[in-house]
Amino acid sequence: MSVSASPPPRRGRAHRPLPVAAPSAALGAAAVAGVAVSLAAPDAAGPWVAATACAAWLCLAAAAVAATLTVRRERAAADAAGGELRALRSRSDGLTAEASHLVNVTLPSLVKRLRDGEAPDDALASATPPRDPQLRRVLHAFGMETGAAEQRARGSAANAARAVRQLALAADGVDRLTAVTLPTAVAHLRRGASAETVLGELELPADPRLRVLADSVVRDLATGERRAAAAQEASAKALSRVQAKAVSMLADLREMQDRYGEEIFGDLLRLDHNTAQLGLLTDRLALLMGGRPSRAWNRPIPMESILRGAVGRIAAYQRVRLHSSSTAAVVGFAAEGVMHLLAELMDNATAFSPPVDEVHVYVEERTAGIVVTIEDSGLKMAGAALRRAEEAVSGRVTDLAHLRGTRLGLTVVGRLAAKYGMSVSFRPSSRGGTGVVVLFPSQLLAKPQDEDDADLVRPLAATAAPAAPTATGSGTSPSTGHTDLGAYTVTTGAGATGWSVTASDGTHRGPAAPAVPSADGAGGPDPGAARPRPRRARRGRPVHGASRPTPRRRPRGAGCRRP
Repeated sequence: MSVSASPPPRRGRAHRPLPVAAPSAALGAAAVAGVAVSLAAPDAAGPWVAATACAAWLCLAAAAVAATLTVRRERAAADAAGGELRALRSRSDGLTAEASHLVNVTLPSLVKRLRDGEAPDDALASATPPRDPQLRRVLHAFGMETGAAEQRARGSAANAARAVRQLALAADGVDRLTAVTLPTAVAHLRRGASAETVLGELELPADPRLRVLADSVVRDLATGERRAAAAQEASAKALSRVQAKAVSMLADLREMQDRYGEEIFGDLLRLDHNTAQLGLLTDRLALLMGGRPSRAWNRPIPMESILRGAVGRIAAYQRVRLHSSSTAAVVGFAAEGVMHLLAELMDNATAFSPPVDEVHVYVEERTAGIVVTIEDSGLKMAGAALRRAEEAVSGRVTDLAHLRGTRLGLTVVGRLAAKYGMSVSFRPSSRGGTGVVVLFPSQLLAKPQDEDDADLVRPLAATAAPAAPTATGSGTSPSTGHTDLGAYTVTTGAGATGWSVTASDGTHRGPAAPAVPSADGAGGPDPGAARPRPRRARRGRPVHGASRPTPRRRPRGAGCRRP
């Protein structure tokens, strides 16, 4: 690095001797003037003039001598000051050179050594110190302070790097805790594992604070899951008792329909229908709580009976029109769930359509299975409502915390669809409202095994609206109606299935209500099959004015066969 050279010292003026000619000439001229004045003066004033001239000359001489001496002294002082100034200038130039060297060479090299990790004392010892003591002190102070600052900077950098590593580890721990550990713990807890078992199986974070957090959260979740499971189990048990009571009431009511006359038959039908709706509600709650339906069947149930059983469980059953030509049957283990699913969808369709409009149900057989379409004439669903409905019937939402309001039917539909592998979707209806398409997979279907079953699942025509009730029981009851099915008249009843069949000759075939299944879950009669009834309990008038022969007793659950 270049170093500025000190400028050469300036040369002062040479000392010249003071001139004495001018003062001497002045004194001589003054003396000549005094003599001339004295000679020219009168005789009487001559001495005084001469004395005055002499005095003036002496004063002038003294002043000249004093001035000369003063000038000499001042010149000597000026010469001394000039020498000092030159010495100071030389010293200043030297200090400037040393400072320049210190700033441009010494300090940068010292900083470099300190930044390379050299100790301050070693770095100062290797530096070239300036001759000026003040600059040496500046160099020493700068080196020590810079060394201390470098050490602090290195410590801060190490602390920052350590903090960054710890922060990264903590962030990874939090991410793993939220993305892996806690979801895994929740899944294990929901499967019934205890908190100790889950904590023993989990890979907990290395950070002790996160470990404490994970432990606390898992234990709290375990407590909440135990509480929820206990509440759900208690609710399911309580609802199972209600289901049993509802089924028992239905059995008693249907037995009363066989036992008593027409004067109370309409009231019994209304009670039967209300009890069937109560059974639908209890089944809905039981399924939400993880329970089972109130009935179970140990043989395939024809599609006709499935539809009738679903219609008979809803309040507005009179507005439902069935269009089915299917001869398939639903396997027994899924029959009650399928019936409940269809009942929920029909109930939803009747609830969200005008009370004067009908809801139409169509059944089609396809290669993939049975397709049931339920169409209403209500308002079309808004986009947000349609998305919520599709999410509910998808079966992906199983947590009760996601339930909204008191409308739980579609959530139950989703659970049943996921359980039995059915597909439920929504689409715009050709009747102006909303259509629901349900696909029964082939594994849920069973063909009739004998001629009796084939006769039982004959095609079903559209159901007509029931007639108005009468106080005496004549005509149709409040929950009955007639539809011509070839040689038969189908009467919509108010039980769980709500149907009875009357032959064209007037012979009453009995209601198509399911009997109560056995306590061990074995299936009872077909939910849509006919049941014998005494002549006095016959519903509806025979068509074409036919006579009233005494009905033949047949075993419970026997199908409706042509005579």
